[in-house]
Amino acid sequence: MIRRVTSPSLFPPPRYSHASVVEAGSRLAFLAGAVPLDSEGKVIGEGDPVRQAEQVLVNLGEQLRAVGSDFAHVVATDVYVVSGDTSVLSAVWDVVEASGLGLGPHSSTLLGVNCLGYSGQLVEITAIAVVPEAVAS
Repeated sequence: MIRRVTSPSLFPPPRYSHASVVEAGSRLAFLAGAVPLDSEGKVIGEGDPVRQAEQVLVNLGEQLRAVGSDFAHVVATDVYVVSGDTSVLSAVWDVVEASGLGLGPHSSTLLGVNCLGYSGQLVEITAIAVVPEAVAS
């Protein structure tokens, strides 16, 4: 079970929670940064942070499926964008919200950074997710 908490004594966050609490006994998955690469290692959306964010979310979805989880069970993310322009960061965040990842709302940090690991890479997302118990059929 995931309980999302927004502290009433702090400034209300716009569409995210301050904390996510997971009951003891749940399995957690700590996902490496999802990047905007296709299956052959080519950067998708070179020069376009919005297109890269879309690909990163596709790849994050694949990572989650591989461990038996999904966007609804993500409890925390860090979203990295190569930009110091808040309008670029906002455009990437709009893609994150539209993906369904922000349905929680999960705890998240949006960061503008100088560079990321692959040449031409503009966006990366790390995540922590609960891996729900398998439902018997």
